[in-house]
Amino acid sequence: MKLTAFLPALTLLAPAVQAATKIMPLGDSITGSPGCWRALLWNQLVSAGYNNLDMVGTLPAQGCGVSYDGENEGHGGYLATNIASQNLLPGWLSATNPNIVIMHLGTNDVWNNIAPTTITAALGTLVDQMRANNSAMKVLVAKILPMNPSGCSECAARVVAYNSAIQTWAASKSTSASPVNVVDQWTGFSTSSDTSDGVHPNDNGNIKIAAKWLPALKAVL
Repeated sequence: MKLTAFLPALTLLAPAVQAATKIMPLGDSITGSPGCWRALLWNQLVSAGYNNLDMVGTLPAQGCGVSYDGENEGHGGYLATNIASQNLLPGWLSATNPNIVIMHLGTNDVWNNIAPTTITAALGTLVDQMRANNSAMKVLVAKILPMNPSGCSECAARVVAYNSAIQTWAASKSTSASPVNVVDQWTGFSTSSDTSDGVHPNDNGNIKIAAKWLPALKAVL
């Protein structure tokens, strides 16, 4: 008698494609106008083997002379306090749904002599909104760049006070599910050699900014 083997039908499944990790750069003109440190950072990440990332934002890339994923939320002239009080961030979040936010905010607030505690309270509102969008949001917040614009001799000292407040605020705001990590963009940055006008980074400044974000970002990827 001939025996016939009956084999169960096999369904071949393609391996699941892992969703890209979405990173939102959030800030003002230092982040977005044109914010070419983002181009350097993107290409450094790709060179390091991070090939499943997506920079997100409602603003398009600006020209930096190289190919890069440049979407962002770098809104020139914006204050952290206004972004919070005008409830702008929830719309940006719902349009992009990031996993990580890298945030350099407060320069314009400092320039307008807004108290550090008022600015960090606004940052707290923004982080709460991020967590409402994604309870596991990872946040990298900068100690902002030094600034020495013409007409604001007090700005340099104000930045120091604000950065000190950021360190304390971040420690109180961070959780295990949604860490808030401080990235020190102030130390080693020179307003005379690393900016074009005492505020906005030049090419050398962009290199320094990217170099500070890179290890901090790798640590949360």
